[in-house]
Amino acid sequence: MKKIATFAAILLFSYIGFAQKGAKIEFKAKNNTIDYGTINKQSDNGIRSFEYTNTGDAPLIIYSVQSTSSCTVLSKQNETVLPGKSSKIDIKYNIVPGPIRKTITVESNAINYDNGRIPLKIKGEVTSL
Repeated sequence: MKKIATFAAILLFSYIGFAQKGAKIEFKAKNNTIDYGTINKQSDNGIRSFEYTNTGDAPLIIYSVQSTSSCTVLSKQNETVLPGKSSKIDIKYNIVPGPIRKTITVESNAINYDNGRIPLKIKGEVTSL
């Protein structure tokens, strides 16, 4: 019994020691993807928002948001979000008939993504009718 208690104590302290402290970003969109579905060129403005929350214990800093050529980032790019607070990244897809498959890259100080780089994706289909 004493060995089990000692092992449990060592395991607990190891877990605490390896817990990462810092900013963490969690996006509301499943798999960090917004699905436009099938939209009509005349009836959709192409604007969508990636909502996120800082789930870490330090301020989250968004350094930049880079988009592909047919996407425009509408929201402020340099932003600090305090722990527990939420914000959003607004993007506008320039509506062109055909499939939508684009990636937006967010650069931040988030420790839960490699080098703080988070890929966001949009997908869907645009019809001209």
